[in-house]
Formats: sequence, structure tokens, C-alpha cells
Amino acid sequence: MLIIPALDIKDGHCVRLKQGKMRDATVFSEDPVSMAEHWKAEGARRLHLVDLNGAAAGKPKNESVIRAILQALGDSPPVQLGGGIRDLDTIEHYLDLGVGYIIIGTAAVKNPGFLQDACTAFSGHIIVALDAKDGKVAVEGWSKMTGHDVVDLAKKFQDYGVEAIIYTDIGRDGMLT
Repeated sequence: MLIIPALDIKDGHCVRLKQGKMRDATVFSEDPVSMAEHWKAEGARRLHLVDLNGAAAGKPKNESVIRAILQALGDSPPVQLGGGIRDLDTIEHYLDLGVGYIIIGTAAVKNPGFLQDACTAFSGHIIVALDAKDGKVAVEGWSKMTGHDVVDLAKKFQDYGVEAIIYTDIGRDGMLT
């Protein structure tokens, strides 16, 4: 089993959101680089980073923090990154910086053709994030619900050749349950 520590980054800090609500964020570290180094020292085999501002804005917003984390970690552990990554150029840019896996959420749901193109161009590096409440997928930093059934989409995206699928139950996220 692979347990992956996660760092959600908002305004340059590590936070925990309560049920995905940006206004309900608890800062648990003002230094994401030291948190990443902590998880490396603890033996993490991968690190999960989310640019929460990027997820809400639809484009990366915390790149300087991401760069600093990548520089501090070196090649290990590999980093998987999501939040506001919605085009092939951004994927290529982050992979060139040293990110190991790119997480696509909103863009995969809204534009499945983009996901197919990403899986073809960057085989082995694309992970899909499906965030749902009551079985229905949410997009745009969990701010909008869709009518898509999460299991149906997961099956569809699996056929595209994604490296992995991350499922989050929004109703439980940040609730320590």
C-alpha cells in the first residue's frame, strides 16, 4: 500500500479546508518547504501537493512555493501536483520543473478530449482527481456540482490510460472522519 502525505497550499501556506470551503481554511504550517522536508525525512515515497488558489482560479497560483519544494526535495520523493492545471503547456512546464505526476480534475471532467491528449502526450504521468459529494462530481475547486456520476467517469477515464485516479468524498474531507 502506498500512503501519500498531502500538502494543500493556499496563499503560500499549508492549510486544511473543511469540506472544501476556501473560506474555512485552517493554517497548519506557514512553511510548506519544511513540511515537505518533514515528510521526506519520515520516509514518504510520494508527496501530494495541491495549489488550492490555482484550483479556484483555473490556473497555477503558487508556483514559487512548488518550485521551492521541488528544489528542497530533489528527486525523492516524487511529487504529484494538482490545482489549476488545465492545458498541455502547463503540464509540460511542471514536468520540466521536476514534478513526477500531474493531477487533472476540472479539466478532465469538462474536456475529456484534453485528458485523452494529456495521457497520450505524457503517458505514465497523468492522474485524475474525481471529487464528489453524494456520488456526483464537483469541479472548479469544489465550487460547482455536475450531474456526472463519479463511478461512471472513473470507468471512462480508466480507459484513457490514466496512471491513477484519486477519489475524494467532499462531504468527509477535512472532517477528520
